[in-house]
Amino acid sequence: MATLNKVMLIGRLTKPPEPPRVLPNSGSTVVKFRFAVGRSRKNEAGGWDKDPNQLYIDCEVFSRPDSKRNLADLISKYAKQGDLMYVEGRLVFEEWDDKNGGGKRSKHKLVVDSVEFLGGRNAEGGGGEGEGGGGGRQYGGGQYGGGGSGGSRQTGGGRSAPPPDSDDDFGGNSGGGGDPIPF
Repeated sequence: MATLNKVMLIGRLTKPPEPPRVLPNSGSTVVKFRFAVGRSRKNEAGGWDKDPNQLYIDCEVFSRPDSKRNLADLISKYAKQGDLMYVEGRLVFEEWDDKNGGGKRSKHKLVVDSVEFLGGRNAEGGGGEGEGGGGGRQYGGGQYGGGGSGGSRQTGGGRSAPPPDSDDDFGGNSGGGGDPIPF
């Protein structure tokens, strides 16, 4: 039987990410941050009602020294408290003994594979070089919607492509001329 462990979330950073830390055995870099996800709803007056049961999720981003993509570096440089982000990753269960003798402790955390900066709280943008407030930049491999080269690429950020110059669906003229069928 096949299994799937994939999480896709849109939310905001609750505080600035922790400084990058290099792991001694592998040389990989890890950055930890906390992410808030809620289900706010529009009320009858046109304002927003906050979700009383907001989720706070601990996230980790790893980057290997030989990797072409460095998500840990991107998060530590460009992510700020309150930034709106889309993250993809997998859930990991962590257990440890309480230092104060309180027994075993446990939690789920998200190991992030892909990030898209959706913009900050203000119109000044939230996390990219020359990025506007509404645009987005997606990083990481296996992005939702295709690709898997592992490099970074700019996404449309919710903007649609300009309409074709012609009136028909295939980009040709609509006069019914001798254009071949494109498929």
